[in-house]
Amino acid sequence: MNSNIAQQFKASGVAQVIVILRSAGAGVAPDPKAVLRHFRQSEYSQTVMLAAASPAAAPPPAGQFYAHLGLCLGTVDADGLSKLRQLKEAATVVGAPPLSIIRPDRVAAARLTQAKTWGIDRLNIPELWSKGLDGAGVRVAHLDTGADGRHPALRSALAAFAEFDQFGREIQPAPSPYDTGDHGTHTAGTIAGRPVRGRYIGVAPKAELCSAIVIEGGDVVARVLGGMNWAVGLGAKVLSMSLGFRGWWEDFIPVTRILRARGVLPVFAVGNEGPGTSRSPGNYSEALSVGAIGQDDKVAGFSSSDRFLREQDPLVPDLVAPGVDVISAKPQGGYQSMDGTSMATPHVAGLAALLWQSKPEASVSEVENALLSSCALPQGIQTDRAGRGRPDAVKALQTLVGA
Repeated sequence: MNSNIAQQFKASGVAQVIVILRSAGAGVAPDPKAVLRHFRQSEYSQTVMLAAASPAAAPPPAGQFYAHLGLCLGTVDADGLSKLRQLKEAATVVGAPPLSIIRPDRVAAARLTQAKTWGIDRLNIPELWSKGLDGAGVRVAHLDTGADGRHPALRSALAAFAEFDQFGREIQPAPSPYDTGDHGTHTAGTIAGRPVRGRYIGVAPKAELCSAIVIEGGDVVARVLGGMNWAVGLGAKVLSMSLGFRGWWEDFIPVTRILRARGVLPVFAVGNEGPGTSRSPGNYSEALSVGAIGQDDKVAGFSSSDRFLREQDPLVPDLVAPGVDVISAKPQGGYQSMDGTSMATPHVAGLAALLWQSKPEASVSEVENALLSSCALPQGIQTDRAGRGRPDAVKALQTLVGA
């Protein structure tokens, strides 16, 4: 039995599970009815306890269906799990470990005094801008704490915004874009922030940002799946996500594969817990995992790195990007500096958007391979800590479209 499911059963006699429907990867609309009937409400489930604590909020049914992902999430008892595993409609049944934000290692007040942030220059991004590549027409999904749509760098960047409630349901009508913290506004600015008074913080300053509030609090797995489902439905090409489970949990591998099958490149932070640690799903071979470097081109001490007993992609992160003293947007205006792999991840997501603009018909693997093949290890940096190294925008473009 899946270790996460076994632990949940041992603790409460029920488990929250993700059921991947058999047609999910084939682009065929699956019928979830046969799966949903095996989910059960339980006084021990998080959904029921959330509903009891918030009587004004109507609780969802025992199971939810995410149509664009082709999967269901719900609570089962032992009998329900047994029946699910016998269903011809169910390709895979996995657990749902708790996701959490990857919090910055440092946050400090800052002023934006340079024409471009150091990370933009370090990745050679202006060379692509000079070729007319600014992310226009490419949608990047951003699942985080939200984004402050009133900030001048983000006012015209947000093509779509959503908030998922504590049960993982999209709130209707969607609120005006806002941030429940400050993490999301910062990462959103690095992906697609517009120039303000001639100063740039965004790698892809004309990309279409699709930002959703999915953390923290409530049933975070339901909220994140809701955000992913929403992003796929909007036609996003890149997913930037700075959250995960601590350690290796294989449960989200099928979900990550579905994202790729739907034409979405999953770009995930590897974590801020240092060497010998990592976050799932960032540590999957199916994801593009990002670690952090500073202006000295050294891997930050907090940046996670890990080695796994697998032939394909045994080391994480896959690559590293600027993640120390990164200046980006602050809610309610102004700027602040943060350190973290959460700050490195949106640099890579923004670069992926520029590459997709250059070749809209490119596959997920082609864009990913272009990024990885462009990487070089800065002098004195070990592969075990930095993966393939730091990407170069010009080399990535040459690989994708030819010299």
